[in-house]
Amino acid sequence: MSLDLDRELQVGLDAVRRAMVVCQRVREQLITADTLTKKDRSPVTVADFASQAIVCSALAEAFPIDPVVGEEGTGELRQPEQQAIREAVVQHVKTVVADADEPRVLDWIDRGAADGTTDRYWTLDPIDGTKGFLRGEQYAVALALLIDHRVALGILGCPNLAASRDAKPGAVLFAVRGRGTWLADASKPSLAPMRIAPMVDLPASAARFCESVESGHSDQSASQRIASLLGITSPPLRMDSQVKYAAVALSQAHIYLRLPTKPGYREKIWDHAAGAIVVEEAGGQVSDTAGKPLDFTHGRHLEANQGIVATHGVDHARVVGAISQVESESKGA
Repeated sequence: MSLDLDRELQVGLDAVRRAMVVCQRVREQLITADTLTKKDRSPVTVADFASQAIVCSALAEAFPIDPVVGEEGTGELRQPEQQAIREAVVQHVKTVVADADEPRVLDWIDRGAADGTTDRYWTLDPIDGTKGFLRGEQYAVALALLIDHRVALGILGCPNLAASRDAKPGAVLFAVRGRGTWLADASKPSLAPMRIAPMVDLPASAARFCESVESGHSDQSASQRIASLLGITSPPLRMDSQVKYAAVALSQAHIYLRLPTKPGYREKIWDHAAGAIVVEEAGGQVSDTAGKPLDFTHGRHLEANQGIVATHGVDHARVVGAISQVESESKGA
């Protein structure tokens, strides 16, 4: 069923585009002093905080009662020793939000503290793929709207992704439930977006995997065994962030696997909500590794799911079956 979310889509697209501009500007100026370290040791940059502030400020103005489930909080950022980073964040936000000041910026960032239990809320990853961002490789600004615990709208801003061999880097993919997935030029908002056509059936052996650069994010040895079972010989496309979903939607790859590396680990909703609807509305399928739909009824984590499988143009059930076989082999070893 198609949803009437034109205003939500336009506000979201404008906010993501502004966040992308600032992220790229920060990346060009990046120095080691602009990096914090969270408890999980993944880097957090000035761009993370600025991006979240920019998107949350737009949502606060347009939809003031909508909660936001965001990745970042200001606990560390408010510490006295982080004054220089706070000032840098505010200055970057001010380049696109004229009335930004430190109190407002911190409050906008902290709008992302919702728990994801309401009937309608947004979820945001201000920079998904921070290590890719730091390397100058792939990362995404990922925004999604959930209604009745189902993803209704998703936007992936991919500053370094070229949508085709002839295209320049900078793509925005977006989808509204029932209205397909669309591709827009990040730098030319006046150009009409192009709808992504569903891919025709492709033999699994001709498919290409997409997986994380970081081996700690997915079990790459199991992925190799699954590829062997499916007859896939092409090397995997490795990139950071939800740009992997964009690559699958665009048929640059056909299978995205995120196989758990730790027992009991559960995925965070902001890491998958936007990407999942972008693939599904392009004609693909997304599930966990057991083939179950992603369940967004448990707040900030996908508590009822384990791992991720996204496919476009290939037999999803066959991929899930290969995962099951590899899991059985592992248990029997």
